[in-house]
Order: sequence, then structure tokens, then C-alpha cells
Amino acid sequence: MQGKLLILSAPSGSGKTTIVKHLLKVLPNLEFSISACSRPKRNGEVDGKDYYFLSVDEFKRRISNNEFIEWQEVYEGSFYGTLKSEIERIWAKNNVVVFDVDVKGGINLKKQFGDNALSIFVKPPSIEALRQRLESRGTEDLESLNKRVGKAAEEMTYSNQFDKILVNDCLDISSKEAEDVVKTFINS
Repeated sequence: MQGKLLILSAPSGSGKTTIVKHLLKVLPNLEFSISACSRPKRNGEVDGKDYYFLSVDEFKRRISNNEFIEWQEVYEGSFYGTLKSEIERIWAKNNVVVFDVDVKGGINLKKQFGDNALSIFVKPPSIEALRQRLESRGTEDLESLNKRVGKAAEEMTYSNQFDKILVNDCLDISSKEAEDVVKTFINS
């Protein structure tokens, strides 16, 4: 059985995760697909809720076993992906799968699921605004910050491969706009 999927992708710091949380709160038939990753847990993150935290070796073993729908090595030694078992679990409940994934993962999912998927690219108003958001998080050192900002500039060149581009200048407006687009997709 194949249901519908909602894919949200964005450069880090664009507000994508906040928009996803809003959608999950206001649309009860959406269910978040928990991604797997090989990075360490951040403060407050919970294994099996925020991500499935895997070692690099475990992640590679699961790749070899064809357990992922999609995966990417986002940064060297830093893997993210979607386990097939997650989608099957959500569709079994007749819910819409929600993905919060990196840009290349979002493009791959859209190609794989076609019209059953709505892909939304959440774009910051500017690279400067993105840098300020990442700095205000306080989770990055200068090298890491510069790496993320550089990657964001590259990722923004892929925005035209998504069904909808959502410029997140005001979070309340962007969240409402995302809600309207998703309701239309679910009801089509």
C-alpha cells in the first residue's frame, strides 16, 4: 500500500523543523518520519523520537542490507537517511508520512514517489539572515558555521526542483502558508 508523503527540505537554520512541528500539531493525519543519522545527539534530543542515532558502522551495515529508502552522506562521516520500516509503519495507520530531510534527500524522495509526494523547499530570506539564525542558536563554532552557510548557499540552487518554495521571512505567515498548501495536497 502506498500512501501520500510530505517532504520538507531546507538549508540548516531556515525554520523547516519549526514549520514541520506546526503542521504536525494542526493536521492530525500527518505523522513524522523519524530519520536515522550518524551524528551525536544534541542536548535534549531523544533516540527514536528526534532521530534514530546510529554509529557510522551500523549506518553502513543498514545501507548494505538495503534498509533505507534514501540516505546521504551530508558531511564527511555524517550520514542521514530514511528507513523503509518507518514509512511502512506510518502508512499502516493510513497517515501521511512527513519528512524533514536534507535537500538532496528531498529531491530523491520526490523522484521516487512522484505525485504521491508534495515537496516543499523552505528558503531563508537571505544567506545573511540564515547566518544570523545559526549564530543565535549557539550550537556552532566558527568553522562549523561557515561550513553550514557555504552548504546552504549551494543547497538553495536546488530549490527549483521542489513543488513549492516557501520563503520563511515571518514564521507565523510561513507556517500558515505551509498548512494551506498541505491541506490542498492531502485533499486532492
